[in-house]
Amino acid sequence: MLVRRLLILAGATALVAAGTVAAVVQPYVTPLPSPPVIVDAARLKADVKHLSVDLYPRSYDQPDSLERSANFIRGEFANSGGRVSYQDVTVEESTYRNVIVRFGPDSGPVRVIGAHYDSFADVGIDNDDPRGYSPRTHTPGADDNASGVAGLLELARLLGRNPPAHAVELVAYTLEEPPHFRSEHMGSAWHARSLKASGREVEFMLSLEMIGRFSDRPGSQRYPLRGMDRLYPDRGDFVILVGRLGDFGHLRRLKAIMAGATDLPVHSINAPPLLQGIDFSDHLSYWHEGYPAFMVSDTAFLRSTTYHQASDTYDKLDYARMAKVVQAVYAIAQRPGADVD
Repeated sequence: MLVRRLLILAGATALVAAGTVAAVVQPYVTPLPSPPVIVDAARLKADVKHLSVDLYPRSYDQPDSLERSANFIRGEFANSGGRVSYQDVTVEESTYRNVIVRFGPDSGPVRVIGAHYDSFADVGIDNDDPRGYSPRTHTPGADDNASGVAGLLELARLLGRNPPAHAVELVAYTLEEPPHFRSEHMGSAWHARSLKASGREVEFMLSLEMIGRFSDRPGSQRYPLRGMDRLYPDRGDFVILVGRLGDFGHLRRLKAIMAGATDLPVHSINAPPLLQGIDFSDHLSYWHEGYPAFMVSDTAFLRSTTYHQASDTYDKLDYARMAKVVQAVYAIAQRPGADVD
């Protein structure tokens, strides 16, 4: 009898464990194919280079560079044919800008896709450069997050050529990085609050947070918890889709769309904020307002050795695979509404 009870207990424990793994990892998702679209990898590289070299440094303490970055993004958005606007973000009597472009109808549920265009700076480090900044203190921010912004610009071009049947809003955010990180002052927080105040229904929000680093080298992928390497690859050759536990079904559908768009491996995780990195981007601001929000990422510091470093330069990114990420996100932007519920 004791043996039988132990076997039943062991079986129940195994079922709970299997269910937990399935809920977190979602290993069995049937891809939803979408029509192929050509993403310009050379244009992605040119935009990342321009943002990380010509518009360097894009940090909160360099408002002139941030303003030039906002103007560049606005110009590219306008060239796409979308409806463009600025959103002022005022922090401690200084005004910064979110840049917004809209496609599709002006009414109905909106899909928000965003990426922050500011980059990290450690103003506390001693710096003898007469400019007041150097790569030692102010990262070029190629992957973090010129890659996400370049992806956003290419999405605008694609949506301009093929307008969606539903509302899509692309937003380039200011002030995601410290000292405003995870605070009410983030540009994305301002945007999320404005949507809530307007009463506009948000179908979902998707944050593009570092989408350019990939590696086929064994051991190139790290994880925040021991044992996760048994559930996910040890090579950094995939893109990950991140969401909350409560958004299981919605994330599963988005994953299926991404997986059906290209041959780039797509992995996903539904987890609570207690897991390091789960809420480390602009999607957090939309969670605060009660919206379903997700992050698409190359896993940032869990893969990149150049995170917030002087070595985060445009020549280290994989633009061919980055183009596949953009293609997958474009498929999400265009998919009929019934397919993303």
